[in-house]
Amino acid sequence: MHAHANQIRTVLLLALVSGFVMATGAIFGQTVFLLSIVFAAGLCAYLYVVGPSLPLRAMHARRVSEIEQPHLFRVVRELSTVARLPMPALYVSPTSAPNVFAAGHGPSHAAVCCTEGLLELLDERELRAALAHALTRIGSRDTLTSSIAGALGAVICGFAGFGYLLGFGDGGSRRSRVVEAMLSVLAPIAGALIRLGMSRTVEYRADHEGALLAGDPPAMISALRKTEDGVACAPLPPEPEIGVHAHAMMVFPFREGERYTRSFRTQPPLDDRIARLQSLTA
Repeated sequence: MHAHANQIRTVLLLALVSGFVMATGAIFGQTVFLLSIVFAAGLCAYLYVVGPSLPLRAMHARRVSEIEQPHLFRVVRELSTVARLPMPALYVSPTSAPNVFAAGHGPSHAAVCCTEGLLELLDERELRAALAHALTRIGSRDTLTSSIAGALGAVICGFAGFGYLLGFGDGGSRRSRVVEAMLSVLAPIAGALIRLGMSRTVEYRADHEGALLAGDPPAMISALRKTEDGVACAPLPPEPEIGVHAHAMMVFPFREGERYTRSFRTQPPLDDRIARLQSLTA
Protein backbone atom coordinates (compact mmCIF):
# COMPACT_ATOMS: atom_id res chain seq x y z
CA MET A 1 0.00 0.00 0.00
CA HIS A 2 2.71 2.48 1.05
CA ALA A 3 5.01 1.38 -1.78
CA HIS A 4 2.25 1.88 -4.37
CA ALA A 5 1.47 5.36 -3.03
CA ASN A 6 5.15 6.32 -3.22
CA GLN A 7 5.40 5.11 -6.80
CA ILE A 8 2.44 7.33 -7.70
CA ARG A 9 4.02 10.27 -5.85
CA THR A 10 7.28 9.75 -7.75
CA VAL A 11 5.52 9.73 -11.12
CA LEU A 12 3.52 12.85 -10.23
CA LEU A 13 6.65 14.68 -9.12
CA LEU A 14 8.43 13.90 -12.40
CA ALA A 15 5.31 14.81 -14.36
CA LEU A 16 5.05 18.14 -12.55
CA VAL A 17 8.66 19.00 -13.32
CA SER A 18 8.31 17.97 -16.97
CA GLY A 19 5.07 19.91 -17.34
CA PHE A 20 6.60 23.07 -15.87
CA VAL A 21 9.66 22.88 -18.14
CA MET A 22 7.55 22.32 -21.27
CA ALA A 23 5.02 24.98 -20.34
CA THR A 24 7.85 27.47 -19.88
CA GLY A 25 9.33 26.48 -23.23
CA ALA A 26 5.98 26.88 -24.99
CA ILE A 27 5.95 30.57 -24.09
CA PHE A 28 8.95 31.18 -26.35
CA GLY A 29 7.69 29.43 -29.47
CA GLN A 30 7.72 26.03 -31.14
CA THR A 31 11.50 25.64 -31.43
CA VAL A 32 12.10 26.33 -27.74
CA PHE A 33 9.15 24.10 -26.85
CA LEU A 34 10.70 21.18 -28.74
CA LEU A 35 14.01 21.80 -26.99
CA SER A 36 12.21 21.94 -23.65
CA ILE A 37 10.76 18.46 -24.28
CA VAL A 38 14.29 17.11 -24.79
CA PHE A 39 15.50 18.97 -21.71
CA ALA A 40 12.60 17.67 -19.59
CA ALA A 41 13.30 14.09 -20.68
CA GLY A 42 16.99 14.48 -19.88
CA LEU A 43 16.24 16.06 -16.52
CA CYS A 44 13.89 13.23 -15.53
CA ALA A 45 16.46 10.65 -16.59
CA TYR A 46 19.11 12.45 -14.53
CA LEU A 47 16.86 12.64 -11.46
CA TYR A 48 16.01 8.94 -11.70
CA VAL A 49 19.48 7.57 -12.46
CA VAL A 50 21.74 9.87 -10.47
CA GLY A 51 19.36 10.99 -7.72
CA PRO A 52 19.83 8.02 -5.35
CA SER A 53 23.60 8.53 -5.20
CA LEU A 54 23.51 12.28 -4.48
CA PRO A 55 22.84 12.13 -0.70
CA LEU A 56 25.77 9.72 -0.32
CA ARG A 57 28.01 12.10 -2.26
CA ALA A 58 26.80 15.12 -0.31
CA MET A 59 27.71 13.39 2.95
CA HIS A 60 31.08 12.16 1.56
CA ALA A 61 29.99 8.66 2.52
CA ARG A 62 32.28 5.69 1.98
CA ARG A 63 31.10 2.14 1.43
CA VAL A 64 32.37 -0.15 4.18
CA SER A 65 33.01 -3.87 4.28
CA GLU A 66 31.98 -6.40 6.88
CA ILE A 67 35.59 -6.63 8.01
CA GLU A 68 35.56 -2.92 8.83
CA GLN A 69 32.13 -2.81 10.48
CA PRO A 70 31.17 -6.34 11.62
CA HIS A 71 28.75 -5.10 14.28
CA LEU A 72 26.93 -2.82 11.84
CA PHE A 73 26.63 -5.62 9.29
CA ARG A 74 25.31 -8.05 11.88
CA VAL A 75 22.54 -5.73 13.05
CA VAL A 76 21.47 -4.73 9.54
CA ARG A 77 21.50 -8.35 8.36
CA GLU A 78 19.30 -9.43 11.27
CA LEU A 79 16.82 -6.60 10.66
CA SER A 80 16.79 -7.18 6.90
CA THR A 81 15.99 -10.85 7.45
CA VAL A 82 13.08 -10.00 9.74
CA ALA A 83 11.81 -7.37 7.28
CA ARG A 84 12.32 -9.76 4.33
CA LEU A 85 14.51 -7.25 2.52
CA PRO A 86 17.72 -7.82 0.57
CA MET A 87 20.87 -6.81 2.43
CA PRO A 88 21.58 -3.16 1.51
CA ALA A 89 25.01 -1.70 0.87
CA LEU A 90 26.38 -0.02 3.98
CA TYR A 91 28.10 3.36 4.06
CA VAL A 92 29.68 5.49 6.77
CA SER A 93 29.91 9.27 6.59
CA PRO A 94 32.95 10.87 8.25
CA THR A 95 31.13 13.45 10.34
CA SER A 96 30.50 13.82 14.05
CA ALA A 97 26.91 14.94 13.40
CA PRO A 98 24.81 11.86 14.36
CA ASN A 99 22.29 10.67 11.78
CA VAL A 100 21.24 7.80 9.54
CA PHE A 101 19.47 7.66 6.19
CA ALA A 102 18.61 5.27 3.38
CA ALA A 103 19.00 5.82 -0.36
CA GLY A 104 18.44 3.86 -3.54
CA HIS A 105 15.97 2.99 -6.27
CA GLY A 106 14.30 0.24 -4.27
CA PRO A 107 14.90 -2.76 -2.00
CA SER A 108 17.15 -4.52 -4.53
CA HIS A 109 19.36 -1.47 -5.04
CA ALA A 110 19.48 0.24 -1.66
CA ALA A 111 22.04 1.69 0.71
CA VAL A 112 22.02 2.63 4.38
CA CYS A 113 24.41 5.31 5.61
CA CYS A 114 25.34 6.02 9.23
CA THR A 115 27.52 8.88 10.35
CA GLU A 116 30.50 8.21 12.57
CA GLY A 117 28.81 10.38 15.18
CA LEU A 118 25.79 8.08 15.28
CA LEU A 119 27.90 4.95 15.66
CA GLU A 120 29.74 6.52 18.59
CA LEU A 121 26.66 8.01 20.27
CA LEU A 122 24.08 5.20 20.33
CA ASP A 123 24.19 1.94 22.26
CA GLU A 124 23.27 -1.34 20.56
CA ARG A 125 19.51 -1.15 21.22
CA GLU A 126 19.31 2.45 20.00
CA LEU A 127 21.45 1.74 16.95
CA ARG A 128 19.22 -1.21 16.09
CA ALA A 129 16.16 1.05 16.27
CA ALA A 130 17.80 3.77 14.15
CA LEU A 131 18.78 1.24 11.49
CA ALA A 132 15.27 -0.23 11.54
CA HIS A 133 13.97 3.29 10.84
CA ALA A 134 16.13 3.47 7.71
CA LEU A 135 15.19 -0.04 6.55
CA THR A 136 11.46 0.63 6.76
CA ARG A 137 11.95 3.53 4.36
CA ILE A 138 13.57 1.11 1.95
CA GLY A 139 10.75 -1.39 2.32
CA SER A 140 8.06 1.22 1.64
CA ARG A 141 10.05 2.59 -1.32
CA ASP A 142 10.30 6.03 0.21
CA THR A 143 13.93 6.17 -0.87
CA LEU A 144 13.28 6.65 -4.59
CA THR A 145 10.81 9.49 -4.05
CA SER A 146 13.14 11.01 -1.46
CA SER A 147 16.15 10.79 -3.78
CA ILE A 148 14.34 12.33 -6.75
CA ALA A 149 12.96 15.16 -4.61
CA GLY A 150 16.43 15.85 -3.20
CA ALA A 151 18.07 15.75 -6.63
CA LEU A 152 15.46 18.17 -7.95
CA GLY A 153 16.17 20.50 -5.04
CA ALA A 154 19.89 20.25 -5.79
CA VAL A 155 19.30 21.19 -9.43
CA ILE A 156 17.24 24.22 -8.44
CA CYS A 157 19.72 25.43 -5.83
CA GLY A 158 22.50 24.77 -8.31
CA PHE A 159 21.24 27.70 -10.37
CA ALA A 160 22.59 29.94 -7.63
CA GLY A 161 26.00 29.05 -9.04
CA PHE A 162 25.19 31.33 -11.94
CA GLY A 163 25.66 34.11 -9.42
CA TYR A 164 29.39 33.61 -9.79
CA LEU A 165 29.07 34.18 -13.53
CA LEU A 166 26.79 37.18 -13.08
CA GLY A 167 29.20 38.76 -10.62
CA PHE A 168 32.41 37.72 -12.40
CA GLY A 169 34.99 40.48 -12.43
CA ASP A 170 33.23 42.56 -9.80
CA GLY A 171 34.96 41.14 -6.76
CA GLY A 172 34.24 38.31 -4.38
CA SER A 173 31.86 40.31 -2.20
CA ARG A 174 29.65 41.12 -5.20
CA ARG A 175 29.53 37.46 -6.24
CA SER A 176 28.70 36.43 -2.69
CA ARG A 177 25.80 38.89 -2.51
CA VAL A 178 24.40 37.67 -5.82
CA VAL A 179 24.60 34.02 -4.76
CA GLU A 180 22.93 34.79 -1.42
CA ALA A 181 20.16 36.72 -3.15
CA MET A 182 19.53 33.84 -5.55
CA LEU A 183 19.55 31.28 -2.74
CA SER A 184 17.05 33.30 -0.73
CA VAL A 185 14.63 32.86 -3.64
CA LEU A 186 15.58 29.37 -4.84
CA ALA A 187 15.89 27.59 -1.48
CA PRO A 188 12.20 28.04 -0.54
CA ILE A 189 11.16 26.86 -4.03
CA ALA A 190 13.35 23.77 -3.72
CA GLY A 191 12.03 23.16 -0.20
CA ALA A 192 8.42 23.41 -1.38
CA LEU A 193 9.02 20.79 -4.09
CA ILE A 194 10.73 18.49 -1.59
CA ARG A 195 7.79 18.80 0.80
CA LEU A 196 5.48 18.03 -2.11
CA GLY A 197 7.30 14.74 -2.62
CA MET A 198 7.82 13.89 1.06
CA SER A 199 5.16 14.42 3.73
CA ARG A 200 5.42 14.26 7.51
CA THR A 201 3.37 11.08 7.36
CA VAL A 202 6.43 9.35 5.90
CA GLU A 203 8.44 10.13 9.04
CA TYR A 204 5.69 9.08 11.44
CA ARG A 205 5.31 5.79 9.56
CA ALA A 206 9.06 5.13 9.59
CA ASP A 207 9.13 5.75 13.36
CA HIS A 208 6.19 3.42 13.95
CA GLU A 209 7.22 0.61 11.63
CA GLY A 210 10.88 0.92 12.61
CA ALA A 211 9.98 0.55 16.29
CA LEU A 212 7.95 -2.55 15.48
CA LEU A 213 10.71 -4.00 13.28
CA ALA A 214 13.28 -3.52 16.04
CA GLY A 215 10.74 -4.80 18.57
CA ASP A 216 11.75 -2.02 20.93
CA PRO A 217 9.71 1.24 20.87
CA PRO A 218 11.54 2.67 23.96
CA ALA A 219 14.84 2.26 22.11
CA MET A 220 13.44 4.20 19.13
CA ILE A 221 12.38 7.01 21.47
CA SER A 222 15.81 7.05 23.07
CA ALA A 223 17.55 6.98 19.67
CA LEU A 224 15.53 9.96 18.46
CA ARG A 225 16.22 11.96 21.60
CA LYS A 226 19.93 11.24 21.70
CA THR A 227 20.34 11.89 17.98
CA GLU A 228 18.55 15.24 18.14
CA ASP A 229 20.61 16.24 21.19
CA GLY A 230 23.73 15.17 19.33
CA VAL A 231 22.78 17.31 16.33
CA ALA A 232 22.31 20.29 18.65
CA CYS A 233 25.91 19.83 19.82
CA ALA A 234 27.40 18.98 16.41
CA PRO A 235 25.12 20.08 13.54
CA LEU A 236 26.02 19.76 9.89
CA PRO A 237 27.22 22.94 8.16
CA PRO A 238 24.21 24.94 6.88
CA GLU A 239 24.83 24.35 3.18
CA PRO A 240 22.02 23.97 0.61
CA GLU A 241 24.01 21.16 -1.06
CA ILE A 242 23.39 19.08 2.07
CA GLY A 243 20.08 20.68 3.00
CA VAL A 244 18.28 19.34 -0.07
CA HIS A 245 18.84 15.83 1.31
CA ALA A 246 17.94 16.62 4.94
CA HIS A 247 14.47 15.10 4.50
CA ALA A 248 16.04 11.66 4.02
CA MET A 249 17.66 11.70 7.46
CA MET A 250 16.14 10.37 10.66
CA VAL A 251 16.58 13.70 12.46
CA PHE A 252 16.84 17.18 10.93
CA PRO A 253 20.64 17.61 10.74
CA PHE A 254 20.98 21.37 11.21
CA ARG A 255 20.76 23.78 14.09
CA GLU A 256 17.29 25.32 14.35
CA GLY A 257 16.82 28.59 12.47
CA GLU A 258 19.83 28.28 10.17
CA ARG A 259 19.48 30.37 7.04
CA TYR A 260 18.43 28.49 3.87
CA THR A 261 18.35 25.07 5.55
CA ARG A 262 15.09 25.69 7.41
CA SER A 263 13.32 25.58 4.03
CA PHE A 264 14.20 21.90 3.69
CA ARG A 265 12.79 20.58 6.96
CA THR A 266 10.13 17.89 6.58
CA GLN A 267 10.61 16.09 9.91
CA PRO A 268 7.79 16.69 12.43
CA PRO A 269 8.62 18.11 15.88
CA LEU A 270 10.38 15.57 18.06
CA ASP A 271 7.75 15.80 20.81
CA ASP A 272 5.03 14.77 18.35
CA ARG A 273 7.05 11.82 17.10
CA ILE A 274 7.77 10.64 20.64
CA ALA A 275 4.14 11.05 21.70
CA ARG A 276 3.07 8.72 18.88
CA LEU A 277 5.73 6.18 19.79
CA GLN A 278 4.72 6.24 23.44
CA SER A 279 1.30 4.94 22.41
CA LEU A 280 3.09 1.77 21.27
CA THR A 281 4.77 1.31 24.63
CA ALA A 282 1.40 1.80 26.35
